[in-house]
Amino acid sequence: MPSISKRGENVPMSPFRKLIPFADKAKQSGKHVYHLNIGQPDIETPAYALQQVRATNMKVLEYSPAEGLASYRKKLTHYYRKFHIEVNAEEVIVTTGASEAIQFAFLACLDQQDEVIVPEPFYANYNGFAQIADVRIRPVTCSIDDGFKLPDTAAFEQAITTDTKGIFITNPNNPTGCFYSRESLESLAELCRKYSLFLFVDEVYREFCYDGKEFFSALNLRGVEEHVIVLDSISKRYSACGARVGAIVTRNKAVLAAVTRYAKLRLSPPGLGQILAEATLDVEETYMQEVKAEYARRRDVVFRRLSNMRGVVSYRPGGAFYCFAKFPIDSAERFCLWMLEDFDLNGATVMLSPGEGFYATPGLGVDEVRIAYVLNTDALEAAMDCLDAGLQAYPGRRSEERISSVKAAAQ
Repeated sequence: MPSISKRGENVPMSPFRKLIPFADKAKQSGKHVYHLNIGQPDIETPAYALQQVRATNMKVLEYSPAEGLASYRKKLTHYYRKFHIEVNAEEVIVTTGASEAIQFAFLACLDQQDEVIVPEPFYANYNGFAQIADVRIRPVTCSIDDGFKLPDTAAFEQAITTDTKGIFITNPNNPTGCFYSRESLESLAELCRKYSLFLFVDEVYREFCYDGKEFFSALNLRGVEEHVIVLDSISKRYSACGARVGAIVTRNKAVLAAVTRYAKLRLSPPGLGQILAEATLDVEETYMQEVKAEYARRRDVVFRRLSNMRGVVSYRPGGAFYCFAKFPIDSAERFCLWMLEDFDLNGATVMLSPGEGFYATPGLGVDEVRIAYVLNTDALEAAMDCLDAGLQAYPGRRSEERISSVKAAAQ
């Protein structure tokens, strides 16, 4: 029997999907599972956009152009102007979700064994994309004690080696919900200019900035136009994860040419997905205003509940719809599995994502989890009831003395 590749054997497991078989088994046993493990919102996709797909009158679902439908790319440029971003349609390439955009960016910009600096914890699938492209992630570690804010520029500069080709951030951040200011972006841009690096910025959550914070796009950085590559997607802002429509946006013509070659190899992005995506750009602005307000309410529920849980360390995220929490437990992996296999509160339990998979540095995130507040506030309150009771009952909970020493060290 032939053996699979070493690459296939070593591909990283998604931390937000790895426990799904156990969640499925829990459901089969009659438990209700509150899914806080993955960024799948329960908010309805805009009805107008879905109707446009249903109303499509075609006899053949053809390939679209490799770069995406011209009408959609042109309309996207108008959308970006809402954020003071001036790009033309030729500087936008439509992709099969942000996942393909990231993969194309790595393949177009990085050679084998090149390095890209990423603040950790980071979106776990970056590990997998890096492995596929045979490039290396060099982490700069952030801390839960200050809400995972970016370390100063010196920390990034210290991480730069002769193999470094770029810096990669997500703003607002997945998995931490941290919001990065214009000043932070300008500091990173200066480093990229100084060392001739790419600045990759995943801006999928740009709509979701809270507490009056104003989003600033990397595409508006001055003097680094050739360095900046923005990754985008409709999945989260329009609750359309299944459409699989993303984009690469850059003014770097060489990168655009290379990405186009990759795009032509995979033929085209999803046709029906692009019809839906184009229709979302005609949806009333009140839709996004209401969605943002709803996520802010959900954030407040999760922050309030975590703040009142004995031994839990967390913070108030500034954007996206995620936060991390440090639990008074021996292992987040074991705790998350135990919650699905051995625990329920009135027939219900919670599924979370163990934190370790969001780090590149071994040993970090062992007692941390990512929480996606993608359920309505009533469901979130019930999920937090389950989580609080589970933390109290978990056999691997640390002693109060141990919790106190950890808190003292954090201070």
